[in-house]
Amino acid sequence: MSSKDDFIFKKTNLLRTPSGRSILKSGLLKDQKYSLFKYYLNQSKREYLGFVQRYKDGIYQLINSDQSPIETHRRFIAEVGNTKELELEIDQILSIRERMTGRDIVYDMIDRILNSNFVKMTFPVFFALYDGYASKMSLNDQKLRDNVIDGHLIAIDLSEPMDRILDRDEDLEFLDDYKFLNPYILLLAKQKIRELGSDIFKEFEAGFVDALLGQKIDYELKTNSLDLTYDNLELSYKKYRSVLGTAGKNMCLNQKPLSEIYYIGMAKAAESVGCGNEIQDAITNRGIKSPSWPLFYSILTGDVKSGFRLTLEKSRTYLSEAYLALEMLEDDFKTKPYLEFLFLTVGHYNEFWYRELTANRPELLEKFQNDLKVTLDK
Repeated sequence: MSSKDDFIFKKTNLLRTPSGRSILKSGLLKDQKYSLFKYYLNQSKREYLGFVQRYKDGIYQLINSDQSPIETHRRFIAEVGNTKELELEIDQILSIRERMTGRDIVYDMIDRILNSNFVKMTFPVFFALYDGYASKMSLNDQKLRDNVIDGHLIAIDLSEPMDRILDRDEDLEFLDDYKFLNPYILLLAKQKIRELGSDIFKEFEAGFVDALLGQKIDYELKTNSLDLTYDNLELSYKKYRSVLGTAGKNMCLNQKPLSEIYYIGMAKAAESVGCGNEIQDAITNRGIKSPSWPLFYSILTGDVKSGFRLTLEKSRTYLSEAYLALEMLEDDFKTKPYLEFLFLTVGHYNEFWYRELTANRPELLEKFQNDLKVTLDK
């Protein structure tokens, strides 16, 4: 989901899905779920600019204090798997480093990376998760809160420039700058998370490695280096569950049992959104993404309508596990109603795009069926 999807939460569109109608009812009643959702949304809006400034200043300081930018770049490439598409030549590193001594240039690059607004939408979720834990533990430590939220938001934001580099579908003139910035984004995230303690940092490191594995499997499936099987597709979804699931664990400073509950809720909600993304991408790109659940189910059944219907069911399976996590929280847990409302928005997002495709885009379904026939006939 991104802020570009805001229109799907307009009243006319909320009325078109079961989850959307539940959202409307909650809003009309102004019940606890809706009130808490609005509260954390407004709180995060007030604090967002402070986060952005800390992010910009941190990256600028790391770049300008780095005595060995070439080695920094090489270590990053080795850590993410020697991906040639992300690598710069030595002369490129030195040239960009020279330009990046300008504070305004660094700040502009961070603004460009943040313009997808994914971080802005994730901020209130992390804010609420941390606040639920802090309230339970009577914890009041602003720096601790900033480090845990900032560190994981910045780590998540690393996916944005990396995706733009690999997809080459926007900001083409800035891709080399993004390649230069990537190591410092990861360094800043690690710097903030390391301050929280070794257990939390180790959990982050393990989640980061898992997410990279998910991306690697996704790439191998896309290039047909691996067969499109159920197990391989589930493994590729590590790219969703490891990122948000690990962040969920650490929003309560990796303290069990809450860390496990948060992990299940966030990991499964992220996987559910992944299914909705694949349906939306099929509409936007006029083709079924490879790899994806719609493609997997369509190939197995020989029918794209069944493929998308089963993908929606898969999204509900993931989301039902996220709801199970909520049942493990005490009834008086401060942010439980917020999470219930959050999961309703995930359900509506998935249902909306499924309905948009099946009810309003018959020509696309016909195209997808023809494309599938070509694939199966090979």
